[in-house]
Order: sequence, then C-alpha cells, then structure tokens
Amino acid sequence: MKTLFRRALMTAAIALAGASVAQAADPFPTKPVRVIVTSAAGGLLDITTRLVARHMGDKLGQQVVVENRVGAGGLVAIRGMKTVPADGYTLMAAVNTVAIQQVSSLDPGYDLAKDFVGIGPMTYSPFVLVTGPDQPDKNLADMIKRAKANPGKLSYGSAGTGSTTHLAGAMFARAAGLNLLHVPYKGNAAAWPDVVSGRVGMIFEGYASGLSMMRDGRLKAIGVTSPKRMDVLPEVPTFIETGVPDYTFNLWIGLLAPAGTPRDVVQKLSEALHAALNTPEVKDRFREQGSEVVLMSSDKFNQFLKDEVTGLTKLISDLGLPKQ
Repeated sequence: MKTLFRRALMTAAIALAGASVAQAADPFPTKPVRVIVTSAAGGLLDITTRLVARHMGDKLGQQVVVENRVGAGGLVAIRGMKTVPADGYTLMAAVNTVAIQQVSSLDPGYDLAKDFVGIGPMTYSPFVLVTGPDQPDKNLADMIKRAKANPGKLSYGSAGTGSTTHLAGAMFARAAGLNLLHVPYKGNAAAWPDVVSGRVGMIFEGYASGLSMMRDGRLKAIGVTSPKRMDVLPEVPTFIETGVPDYTFNLWIGLLAPAGTPRDVVQKLSEALHAALNTPEVKDRFREQGSEVVLMSSDKFNQFLKDEVTGLTKLISDLGLPKQ
C-alpha cells in the first residue's frame, strides 16, 4: 500500500512539474494586452492608438484593449506605468509629452530612459491651428496682427501644462513675437467647447481629431505647423509662408513598456506594431488624417527618445518656460 501511495505521489509530482514547464513555455501573449492612453478619448492619440491596437490584436492573437487615463498633462498615466508588472501586458501610448514633462516638471516622478523601454513609434504629423467660427480673423496673418495689437489678450488652449499643444503654442508665440495667454485643460477635447464658443481664442489640434468640427464649421483652420502645406488641407497656409520663418512643429505618437520587460516580449510587440502599421487600412487612414506611418526598431526608438529629451531640455530653457 505504501509503495502504491509513493508511486501515486511521484506521478502527481511529475504531472505538476510538467504542467509548470508547459505554463512557463506558453508563448506571449496568453491574455489580452492593455494600452494606457495618456489623453482623453476622441483626441488624435486616442484615435490613432485604437486603430493600431485593433490590428496589433490580429497579429498577437489576443485582444489589445485601450484605456484612457488623464490628469496632470499626462503625468498621472506616465507615473502609474511605473507600478505595473514589466511583463508586456500593460503598455502606454504617448506623444512628445512623455519627453516634455520630464524636462518641464519640477518633479516628473520618472526618467524616460530608466523607467521605460520603447516598443516603437506609430505616426508623425503636424498640428493645425484652429479658432472658433466667430473669431474676426480671416486668416493666420490677421490673427498675428491682432495679437500684436493686443498683447496678453489673445488666448490659446492646450491639453495641459507641459503638453505638446502647450509647447506648440509657446514656440509659436516666441517665434512670432507675440504675448499670448495660455489656458490649460485636461486634454485638448476638454478645450473644444471654449474654442468653438470663442471664450478661448485658438488651439493647436491634430487634423484627424479636429476634422469633423472643421468640416461642419465649428472650428476654422488658419495655419498648419508643417514645412509645406498638407495635402488634406491645401488651402490652409503654413506658418513659414505667413511670415513666421522659424516655426514648425510635429507630433509623434509611440508605444512604450515598463523597463525590465523581457527582450523577447518587446520584440514580439514591436513586430505586431509593424504588422499593424503595414496594413493597407492603417496606411490609408493615416494618410487621410494627414499623418505619416513611422517604422522604427525598439533600439532605434529608445535612442530617439534619449535624443528627444536632450533637445527638449535646451528648447524649454531657450523658451524660458518655468518648471511647474
């Protein structure tokens, strides 16, 4: 009886060991992947991430779920990522803000190079400067002229202090020699009602996220931040041709994971991202939205992020923006 009992225990132990090995060898992913978006729903970052996430899910064989987490110009989401397991199941979709906040905040609470690893960029696109339909300016030149005649009275909204739209506005004001009032919100979408009504003078917006309001006349496009006119907005001039020769601004959108995420998991996520970006639907949608697909390896994206922090440190110092 003891011999039979001993054999049964050995058989059970072997079975459990085999199950553990099989479980450890299960290929990533074995459950849905979550992507935290650092802005409100409806904005360019949100729209872009949801499209890419759906196609990444097709490649990974698991659903990729998008979750919006707003607050403090993206810092709530960015800091929160430091507490999640570095297993590849929680990612973050972010824009230039993730680098801007590190160098513009008194206490950002993270170090981009130490706390994150890049999966890869998604898109690269300019902003459109939009105003409400009842603003008196017919074009960008008129607005600049009015702002110079009324220093400190014209306002621009942003997605929050230290956000890309804040930096775009501050850079524009400096390049054009204007004194503009900055009005921060919890995401660009939160500012739209005040811009449409005229309570806030203008805002820098992504073409894709502002398109429906531009089409129905709630917002009026008066300038684009690209070096040349956008194919999707051929009638809207650039800042360069309107007399602000040193001003361009581009927004990048990318995916990051917590530092320590296994190299093979990062590689698999990067491959899924590239597969998504190479689908005809994604390429066509981005083209229609005035964005360009960007394909970059994880290693190159990590170097890009380091260079971005270095460049922004100098830029924010040159702009004289106080740390918040």
